[in-house]
Amino acid sequence: MRVLITGSTGVVGQQVVRAFADLGVQVVPVTRNPARPGEIAWNLGVGPAPESVRGPWDVVVHTAASTRWSMDRDEAVAANVRPMEAILNLVDQRTHLVHVSTAYADGVDSDEKATTSWPGRYRNGYEWSKAECERLARERHPGPLTVIRPPLIVGSRTDGSIGRFTGPYTLVQTVVSGLAAAIVGDPLGYAEIAPVDQVADVIVSAAVGTPPTSVRTETVTGGGKCLRLGELLDIVCGTLNQWRGERGLDPITPPPFIASRRWHRFFLPLAERHLSEVQLQVVQLLGMFESYTSLDRPFEPTQQVEDPAETLARSVRWWADRKPRLASRTPEPWRMIVD
Repeated sequence: MRVLITGSTGVVGQQVVRAFADLGVQVVPVTRNPARPGEIAWNLGVGPAPESVRGPWDVVVHTAASTRWSMDRDEAVAANVRPMEAILNLVDQRTHLVHVSTAYADGVDSDEKATTSWPGRYRNGYEWSKAECERLARERHPGPLTVIRPPLIVGSRTDGSIGRFTGPYTLVQTVVSGLAAAIVGDPLGYAEIAPVDQVADVIVSAAVGTPPTSVRTETVTGGGKCLRLGELLDIVCGTLNQWRGERGLDPITPPPFIASRRWHRFFLPLAERHLSEVQLQVVQLLGMFESYTSLDRPFEPTQQVEDPAETLARSVRWWADRKPRLASRTPEPWRMIVD
């Protein structure tokens, strides 16, 4: 079996490479910035494919992507859509394409208000570009296609380990530093997370298993076991405080919740006038989490996350063990700038 994997140094890609190795399956890893022997350099969507990756391939696992929510349209096309087009030029009807998308690729429901300028249902460039990648794959790939849809990704189920701290770890860092002066959202809203090793296992199982006859979609989410936002914050702060207590450090106080409507109507205009540039950037960043941590209902999984609470606690502790200076900080209260 000839297997190509893109994004081999990314959060998911690293775990997928290890999962293949555990099965004794050799893969050809592709990344923009090689860091290990055997990895092939290719800036997907920019330069032509190196001769060594031109196929034919039995399986192509496409994990390479930018997950940045603040991308504009041109950035989203360059980061995600063009790489998908490059991959589609490598595959044929014999190739099983396993594409890692996102659980949020469908955007918001029609009765929800999307407060962005993105077309249709999408809240940001990441969602839009992932939906566009799915559309291209479904329309242009002549062979079997599996789409993997994870939500926010945290550490592994066994020990919380992860190759890079992105996404939800931003929330952890801002809580312990005091930069998260408040959490915007509904404490009873749903917050979907998935462990990186489970996402990788689903990807690899799809790749080595029987290819689908048409298109198969795997959604790796908690469903009925999904955490509420209030529970998520309690676990983050409780785990950090346990870690801090073991080192004789004072506990942190969980930030308060502010309802979305009050935040946009009253607090955000005030923040734009009276916060420092750094504080305002943090506010805008945390505001992007609002849509992802206050879902009206959880996703319906095909592959269920069984214990998101334990996985989150292990992930936070893993982060604290590897970022002890950040985890030990004394939260600094915000100060308003007076005109």
